[in-house]
Amino acid sequence: MTATVRPATAEELLRMPYDGFRYELVRGVLRRMTPAANQHGKLAMKIGAHLFQYVEQNNLGTVYAAETGFRLSSNPDTVRAPDVAFVSARRIEEVGESQGYWPGAPDLAVEVISPEDVYAEGEEKVLDWLEAGTRLVAVVNPRKRTVTVYRSLSDIVVLTDENILDGSDVVPGWKMAVKDLFL
Repeated sequence: MTATVRPATAEELLRMPYDGFRYELVRGVLRRMTPAANQHGKLAMKIGAHLFQYVEQNNLGTVYAAETGFRLSSNPDTVRAPDVAFVSARRIEEVGESQGYWPGAPDLAVEVISPEDVYAEGEEKVLDWLEAGTRLVAVVNPRKRTVTVYRSLSDIVVLTDENILDGSDVVPGWKMAVKDLFL
């Protein structure tokens, strides 16, 4: 006799008691994530603070901190939590205030690679963001001092210390020097 495991749902994830860990839900499977280490947290805060200040000053939408869940798909459910996210004011108006996880993908998702991250999991996250409709995914790699910008699976640019991370049409006018991330 074999037991069948039922996929977890976004609602179950939302109601889980806090146990000191954070989780993502990937196609119905809970994935426990360790707390971010020092460098990871600093980089996520640096890019998040810079983005937040610009978005607030220009009334462009909402910037979300790490651990904010975005429900990317249903049946089975996928809830991902980027290190930093942005949703445009237009989309917030369309959806309205939502209880629970944001219903859909952010316009911008930022992921910071930690030393303990597995490369395949990072790639999987990028694919999930793009497939769900995220228009710009930025992956910060502190070991290489790069930011890889994805607009699609074929529109990928690797930025180094000499380059500028540009919000382009997703966060119009927002720019940040890549070297400033790693100071």
